[in-house]
Amino acid sequence: MALIITDECINCDVCEPECPNDAIFMGPEIYQIDPHKCTECVGHFDEPQCVQVCPVACIPVDPKFVEGQATLWQKYRQLQLMATKPVAL
Repeated sequence: MALIITDECINCDVCEPECPNDAIFMGPEIYQIDPHKCTECVGHFDEPQCVQVCPVACIPVDPKFVEGQATLWQKYRQLQLMATKPVAL
C-alpha cells in the first residue's frame, strides 16, 4: 500500500527528509506522496518513517493503492535497481 497525506497536513516539513525513497514532495498546498515510490519504508525500516514523525497523524494508507507485503518488496527492489543504474549523458 502506498500512503497519502491528507489535507490536515500543517506543512511542518518533518516528513519529507525522513522518506528513504524520496516519495514525499511539496504539492500546490500540502505535501504529497508519489504512490509509485512509496513502499511504506519496506526494505528500509519496520514502520513508515513519515507516519512516525508526523505531529498531526495525517498520513493514512491510500485506498487507491492497496498493495501487499510482497508487492512492496518488489517495488523496493525495483527502486533500488533504478537508483544504481548509471545515468546516460
